[in-house]
Amino acid sequence: MNDSNESKPSESMRSIRVPILTRVEGEGALLVRLLGKEIGEVQLNIYEPPRFFEALLRGKPMEDVADITSRICGICPIAYQMTAVQALENIQGITVDPDVAKLRRLMYCAEWIESHVLHIHLLHAPDFFDCDSAITLAKKYPEEVKRGLKLKQIGNRLLEVLGGRAIHPINLAIGGFYRLPRREELAALIPDLEWGLQNSIDAARWLANLPFPNFDVAYDFVALTHPDVYAIESGSIASSESPSIRVEDYESHFYEMHVPHSTALQARKKPNDTTYFVGPLARIHRNFDLLTPLAKKTAEQIGMTPNCFNPYRGILARAIETVLAFEEGLRILRSIRLPSRSRVPFEVRSGEGVSATEAPRGLIFHRYRVDDQGKVEFAKIVPPTSQNQGQIEEDLRQLLPQLLEFDDATIAMDCERLVRTYDPCISCSTHFLKLHLERNECER
Repeated sequence: MNDSNESKPSESMRSIRVPILTRVEGEGALLVRLLGKEIGEVQLNIYEPPRFFEALLRGKPMEDVADITSRICGICPIAYQMTAVQALENIQGITVDPDVAKLRRLMYCAEWIESHVLHIHLLHAPDFFDCDSAITLAKKYPEEVKRGLKLKQIGNRLLEVLGGRAIHPINLAIGGFYRLPRREELAALIPDLEWGLQNSIDAARWLANLPFPNFDVAYDFVALTHPDVYAIESGSIASSESPSIRVEDYESHFYEMHVPHSTALQARKKPNDTTYFVGPLARIHRNFDLLTPLAKKTAEQIGMTPNCFNPYRGILARAIETVLAFEEGLRILRSIRLPSRSRVPFEVRSGEGVSATEAPRGLIFHRYRVDDQGKVEFAKIVPPTSQNQGQIEEDLRQLLPQLLEFDDATIAMDCERLVRTYDPCISCSTHFLKLHLERNECER
């Protein structure tokens, strides 16, 4: 926390606006009302106009769903594509070739690399070095930032080979891929991933000694879990506070609600309407023993344990998962056999299907219903940030009592830094968050 000794707020109602917060994807606002020493309202306002992707999908051929959903996010399009395609394959009764499944996992690793590295080096790390931007950080640590940019470039290149392009890939298809990568394209990636594996370990070690605030929260961690591998593209849904469930039962245990201060829905956990946490910290908590060997060794070396409940250390969780993504990517590249066909043929049938995967920011859930012509009748998409919104507000309520003696600018900055630990993807276009802080210090 900021230990500023600047003057305290005056004894009156105060409203403070911080108009721009960079390093958060999308448009939003934070409202905090303080009444003396008591916390009033804490609202994460997402005021960006809703884009109605679920309505947009209705009536569209199911073959168009992957391309449309990829436009939801420019940073993690694979999460939306993969979850959608798997749900539609479940409707059609499709089981993809095992080597196609490996290529898909490799594609997801590419997205984890480019997304995690972006957040670590350009969005989150500047907070720990009193830098207002990645540009300022690069002046202090030029080699570390250059390393991060090269790591991200490798993730982008891997997406280009597998997805056709790095932004909004176009190669993922129901039943497989539209085009399989060439063997020489995959082989050419191995040296870069070998470099990336070692340098992602070095990046994790660089982050290990950051000045993390002392702030632990008793989270209900929710993440996919799998008996054999670190869960990314499949598994059951595990929770810290309740038994694991099938993905098909997600809506029996979780629901979304509208809150007046946000255009985005917020998720809650049944039966007690509680908030929960999704993302890298949750995944490591649930799946630590299934980390790849070097990722697990690195986690132990830098003191990242499965029982970490400090959101500020989420940057370490992302660093460990970056190591895992490089290590897993190399394993697949060295062992992959290209399948004999790129897609599984199928006869269109009507039905309903679901899927859940682990986007870089956490669990993502899709449900679709299609008619006998293969056109979408219904779509439901639950992104990670909508699931974390309520927990972010709860975290701020726990943080604010530690900050009441500071000036408003300090409170605003510390609240923004906490929000950034989640890497919230409010949208995928402009980047700012406004803070409106109200104090009432009058005698009651």
